[in-house]
Amino acid sequence: MKSALCVCGSGQAAQQCCLPLHQGQWAETPEQLMRSRYAAFVEQQIDYLVNTTHPAQQHGLDLPAIWQWSQRSQWQGLEVLHWDYLNPEQTLATVSFIARWAESGVAQQHQECSMFIRRADQRWYFLDPTVQVKTKRNEPCPCLSGKKIKQCCLRELALQKQ
Repeated sequence: MKSALCVCGSGQAAQQCCLPLHQGQWAETPEQLMRSRYAAFVEQQIDYLVNTTHPAQQHGLDLPAIWQWSQRSQWQGLEVLHWDYLNPEQTLATVSFIARWAESGVAQQHQECSMFIRRADQRWYFLDPTVQVKTKRNEPCPCLSGKKIKQCCLRELALQKQ
């Protein structure tokens, strides 16, 4: 029996591609995380989208809107155009892609260059450009680390504004 191909467009079977990530394994590269996030939209795995977004941004995600968009879209494919992940020590990377879908029968596409960061826990996270974290330097970090934001995520979050 032949395994179904992963919806992310990698050409691999889902069991060897995005499925293990959706079940708790962490992405080894930014491209792998990008593809698994697309697959999560296709499969309405909203918790995965939250968990792979930078921890300080997770509280700012509009979960009902993400869920509704994910459900009403007929996903038609992901094309990864470029990524700049060059070595295992790299902590910041971008992935350029085009996502295609139809909504109410109208074809849509979105092209983006997404930013990903590898944090101290060695996990890659998506830096969401639509979620702004408004906090003062001496306030607790919204990622719930217990540290002040200036000693935790402030530098990482400032990268998305560059």
